[in-house]
Amino acid sequence: MEIFDRSEVEEAYRNFVVVGDSGDWNAWADLHTVDGLWVECHLGTFKGREAIREAITSVMAAAPPDMFFPTPWHVIEGNRVVYYPVQALPDPKGGDEKYEFACVTILEYAGNGEFSYQEDVYNPRAGEKVFKRWIAAGGELPSGSNLI
Repeated sequence: MEIFDRSEVEEAYRNFVVVGDSGDWNAWADLHTVDGLWVECHLGTFKGREAIREAITSVMAAAPPDMFFPTPWHVIEGNRVVYYPVQALPDPKGGDEKYEFACVTILEYAGNGEFSYQEDVYNPRAGEKVFKRWIAAGGELPSGSNLI
């Protein structure tokens, strides 16, 4: 297996975060290899870029469009990136109340700006509690959402 230069892995990771933050989930899916594997601890395992695309566009269509994902840290070792994308929602009252839950993501870089493996690890119950608290405070899910 080829080990890519750290700067290339870093650049691909930073692009991955920027594209995810943009909310363009089709572009995000394109950052996975054609035969990529996405292991999502709650939703299941998706094999291939098109399966990843179908899953992410579906789940994120049910999420609030202003959900955001601050990433306070990441580590790169060889082709592997491990990072901490907090799953966050804005305070519906405009204050500074935190509505967020933890996630750890593992990526395997495959070259050409693409990742062949992604695994997201988080506690779905914690996420559900955050969403319920956010809704109780006035947050709204998109119409027809079945996120929680």
